[in-house]
Amino acid sequence: MKKAILAAAMFAIGSIGSLAQAATTINGAGATFPYPVYSKWAWAYNKETGVRLNYQSIGSGGGIKQIKARTVDFGASDAPLKPEELDKFGLMQWPQIMGGVVPVVHIEGIGTGQLRLTAENLADIYLGKIKKWDDARIAASNPGLKLPHQDITVVHRADGSGTTWIFTNYLSKVSDEWKNKVGNAKSVQWPVGLGGKGNEGVAAFVRKVNGSIGYVEYAYALQNRMASVLLQNRAGNFVAPTSANFQAAAAGADWAHAKGYYMVLTNQPGANSWPITGASFILMYKTQDNPEQAREVLKFYDWSFHHGQKIAESLDYVPMPASVVKMIEASWKNEIKDKHGNPIWQ
Repeated sequence: MKKAILAAAMFAIGSIGSLAQAATTINGAGATFPYPVYSKWAWAYNKETGVRLNYQSIGSGGGIKQIKARTVDFGASDAPLKPEELDKFGLMQWPQIMGGVVPVVHIEGIGTGQLRLTAENLADIYLGKIKKWDDARIAASNPGLKLPHQDITVVHRADGSGTTWIFTNYLSKVSDEWKNKVGNAKSVQWPVGLGGKGNEGVAAFVRKVNGSIGYVEYAYALQNRMASVLLQNRAGNFVAPTSANFQAAAAGADWAHAKGYYMVLTNQPGANSWPITGASFILMYKTQDNPEQAREVLKFYDWSFHHGQKIAESLDYVPMPASVVKMIEASWKNEIKDKHGNPIWQ
């Protein structure tokens, strides 16, 4: 199933057909986290307009490097850049979509939603302190669940990744030891485990290795029929990764007061909040040498905001609220201009 879905996604983004070859192509690179929804949007938008999206799903670190090098029209990152870094490079960013990062496991006999993990359990597994699935600390949260006396194989991202940034941001909030020893970054020095490239690489490892645990964007967990865990949130409740619970985590986000739309949605309060929720951001230069090309990028994301909600929800992403979309599009008009200072977006 995975091969079929990825093949369809690559078709949608990379080779629409002879009609599209003569049409406009917009180029972007970066986060794998939003890749499933961007690919579906690209297919639908191409059908409607003939405009083609060439998006390289190479990880947030790669997307940031490419936009800074001006080799793409836009970059995509799940790790928001701080306002001072945006100013340094003359960039603006905005949140395009929200979703969840999900711990997934491959343990024979244990399915989706059966294994409960506390925040401390998850941090200690990734620190290498909990080594067996039947460890007493895991068993305490799972009365009645038959846990095997089996080594835990930890899987993580090998590339610079916004998904890793979100995941390690969460671990840094819930574990002082993680914060002090490992920290929060797109790429970290992992204490233990195997590395896979991209969400797809982590998913592939977890599917192959019995006894493994990894973290992926929720769409990959769904597409690959992976067993997700119930994770204890800040309110002390064990919650499932669902669109409603991602929305619960995002409900209190105050985007209006977030300078440069810098906002982190991990470990939010709320009875139902999924604790590893994050937004994915688009990066563009404020001053555009090719205003027509920049306008095509904005038209695509405008269409996505206003016509792509159902596609996003079908893949369990959380669309941006209408009030935030209005703010973002006002920012386009105010910040993205041609070299003469004229607004590109009207």
